[in-house]
Amino acid sequence: MGGFFGTISKSSCIADLFYGTDYNSHMGTRRGGMATYSKENGFIRSIHNLESSYFRTKFESQLSKFTGNSGIGVISDTDAQPLIINSHLGRFAIVTVAKVSNLDELANELLAQNMHFAELSSGKTNPTELIALLIIQGRTFVEGIENVFKHIKGSCSMLLLTEDGIIAARDSWGRTPIVIGKKEGAYAATTESTSFPNLGYEIDYFLGAGEIVRLHEDGMEQLRKPNKKMQICSFLWVYYGFPTSCYEGRNVEEVRFRCGCNMGEKDHTQVDCVCGIPDSGVGMALGYAAGMKVPYQRAISKYTPTWPRSFTPSNQEMRSLVAKMKLIPNRAILKDKKVLFCDDSIVRGTQLRDNVQVLYEDGAKEVHMRIACPPLIYGCPFINFTSSKSDMELITRRIIEQFEGDANKNLEHYATTDSPEYQRLVEEIRKRFNLTSLKFNTLENLIESIGLPKCQVCTHCFDGSSKHTLEESASED
Repeated sequence: MGGFFGTISKSSCIADLFYGTDYNSHMGTRRGGMATYSKENGFIRSIHNLESSYFRTKFESQLSKFTGNSGIGVISDTDAQPLIINSHLGRFAIVTVAKVSNLDELANELLAQNMHFAELSSGKTNPTELIALLIIQGRTFVEGIENVFKHIKGSCSMLLLTEDGIIAARDSWGRTPIVIGKKEGAYAATTESTSFPNLGYEIDYFLGAGEIVRLHEDGMEQLRKPNKKMQICSFLWVYYGFPTSCYEGRNVEEVRFRCGCNMGEKDHTQVDCVCGIPDSGVGMALGYAAGMKVPYQRAISKYTPTWPRSFTPSNQEMRSLVAKMKLIPNRAILKDKKVLFCDDSIVRGTQLRDNVQVLYEDGAKEVHMRIACPPLIYGCPFINFTSSKSDMELITRRIIEQFEGDANKNLEHYATTDSPEYQRLVEEIRKRFNLTSLKFNTLENLIESIGLPKCQVCTHCFDGSSKHTLEESASED
């Protein structure tokens, strides 16, 4: 998906910018970049490929070249950024967390207006440059950002480093978050509040959907009020978010624990212990163990010295190898045990069958699986949720096609908890992976655990509900 961090202070911002951006590394794996501004040296920028290394490794030796009291940084799963633009609005650097579903259409429209693109990402239009071109069509930064909201399909949150502070703009439906932090003499904006504690920032404000603010070292100015409606991505709490991060005032680890505890209290399966699949399944598993009143044991551990986070090679065979190598089963705990495992989701299911077989080979008597979210029935049109090119990469859609002869038939029935179609789907997944039992979290429990009204949370990938939001948005336009 991607994450960003920006800060402006009365003194040098370089250390805060470097570490603050690095604390977004779990959000992306492809590109990392930073840009700073000072009156003496202007804009300074650097971008590195992170596919075979880490943000800190790439940037630590370059820190001395950056100067200034304000800067922005990004970890991206898509394009190379930040970009630096010189326009009638003035000079500015820009970073985005965005998915532009109509990228080609908008690029062709801009080319027809005699504009040009200087940046390419993997031979394609750079989405951040396209967004910058839409911004500079406005008479002001606010008008330009509203132009982005008006034209793109998908979502876009952004930070703009200008000669007069940092502008932060959250996407118009609030699908991705922006959190404002402050400390003495400095303000910061980030997708992940995990960036704040070790740098001395306190959470000050959560931007609303479509809200735009300008940060200076001594305050925040609202440039555009938030929209009344919001649809924040529920998967932030299920998978993307780091345990210490908060969105809309709801902490990731607390939500995962509540999800697991609520499920565990209702689960009367006889097991010897509960284990979380590292990393995102651990919080849920701790809650599940508490709810079931059985021990939590680490039957699987991640080898953190060399696998602190997930690399995502483009080759499926390599992805499967990476998934296997970073997780190490503990045979001493697995032997002759009935173990219940918690994981965040089942997307393609590519590695699950092999992993389950390994657990049996290492001595597990029974392997039970509990999933933190409902089955993924619909692809996400709003954020870069996975690298999927098609809904048919979802295991659920392939099974539905097998059952119905049409992958798009009766989707609402399969998405309805405990319907005959739902039960048949879950049982088929269980059999395919040779699991002793399989249960998915209910949508109702997920929403209750997050603690926001369902109308404020995007659950499209589970129930297709946001297609109504899209229709409503189009009619308002």
